[in-house]
Amino acid sequence: MFVIVGAIIVIMSIVIGFFISGGNFLLLLQWAELITITGAAIGSLLIASPMSLLKKILAEIPKALKPDNYTKKDYLELLKSFNELFLVAQRDGLLAVEKHIEDPRSSQILSSNKKFVENDITRNFFADTMKVMLSGGVPPHELEELIDTEIETHELESKPVPAAISRVGDSLPGLGIVAAVLGIIVTMASIDKGAEVVGHHVAAALVGTFLGVLLAYGFVNPLAANIEHNMETRSRVLQTIKACIVAYAKGNPPIIAIEIARRTIFSDERPTFSELENYVRGKS
Repeated sequence: MFVIVGAIIVIMSIVIGFFISGGNFLLLLQWAELITITGAAIGSLLIASPMSLLKKILAEIPKALKPDNYTKKDYLELLKSFNELFLVAQRDGLLAVEKHIEDPRSSQILSSNKKFVENDITRNFFADTMKVMLSGGVPPHELEELIDTEIETHELESKPVPAAISRVGDSLPGLGIVAAVLGIIVTMASIDKGAEVVGHHVAAALVGTFLGVLLAYGFVNPLAANIEHNMETRSRVLQTIKACIVAYAKGNPPIIAIEIARRTIFSDERPTFSELENYVRGKS
């Protein structure tokens, strides 16, 4: 939502400022320059990126427009479901939760948290880690190292997405210069057609530089920063799940395990101790 609002503000600010200064908006509509810059940018992205990375980029852009990050309510539901699951393990033994782990979607406990079970990354991360714990013989510190390895792999896999988009943004001013140079070439070829024609071609060439800088710093680089932020926020969910599992594996009661996990949540979405306690007890 804010991405769209921000893009509208950028466009309107440019248009209104140009109009107030006496400019003709139609002069900015240089389709040849726009096609040159955007086409070259897309081509450079294809040259630099394997197919797997391109698929991830295409998947992340819609998420920037409509983020699926965890809210405070989502975290409360997540921790409540873990508390209930660990209470079953505490009461009936660790093997009693095996059926919930094998198919979280059909679990009466885990399936209540739709955002968790419908996300392949978080669901598989939790289920696979719990399966390792169920197999026995893995000390808590080694389990923690195993989880850290998976989180690190996930982050390394995600990191090239905003980096690739940012590289495209960094290249756009240069591509704008390329478009401007092409415009100057056209201008020099038309120098015998009068001052009006030459002036029009010079203006079109300058628009190429303008579009390159605008697209870079007004749209593409901010989009890369937004995607990077969203990825870091989603990675925090894995850290919260990790903290909860490791705390329980170390012998802490379920309520203490989810309290330890609560403290890994960023402050904007973190529920208070009382909010979590009341939610777990069904008082909210």
